[in-house]
Amino acid sequence: MEKTMLLNSESAKRLVTRMAYEIIEDNKGSDNLVMIGIQSRGVLFAKALQNKIKELEGVEIPLGSIDITFYRDDLTRLMDHPVVRETDVPFTIEDKNIILVDDILFSGRTVHSAIKSLFDMGRPAKIKLAVLVDRGHHELPVAADYCGKDVPTSLNEYIDADITEGGTINKVTIRGKEENKG
Repeated sequence: MEKTMLLNSESAKRLVTRMAYEIIEDNKGSDNLVMIGIQSRGVLFAKALQNKIKELEGVEIPLGSIDITFYRDDLTRLMDHPVVRETDVPFTIEDKNIILVDDILFSGRTVHSAIKSLFDMGRPAKIKLAVLVDRGHHELPVAADYCGKDVPTSLNEYIDADITEGGTINKVTIRGKEENKG
């Protein structure tokens, strides 16, 4: 299966703008709002949303990152030597409205692990989920509050999100799992 373009840079910009407006509207502004991206591309997508909200509201939403490696329920099945990335939440989450951000929602297990991790850090007022793409196949009762694109996929497909460190989404493609990533 060849790669199919789901989003190019222009359509991604429109998607981020729409989602930023939805987040602002739903939270009645940016007061008491923080964002936490799930390592690694969730952090990059969170940066895109943070940048757009700053442009729209003139306020920089605090942004943190979490690594859910040790909260996974399938850690021993996946690898002998897990790659652990940085968890950096330089603010309190107590009584905050958290936007938990990831790039792709699939089974829901990553989100579940992230929520467990967050509750180990404190008790937020609420947690809402923002994802770039929801590809279906949920195994847990998890749904995105803010979803960029809903793309039902087959189990032999994979979604690639090309996002820069600064939060620019270059493209999002879908491909067969058997193809080399690149």
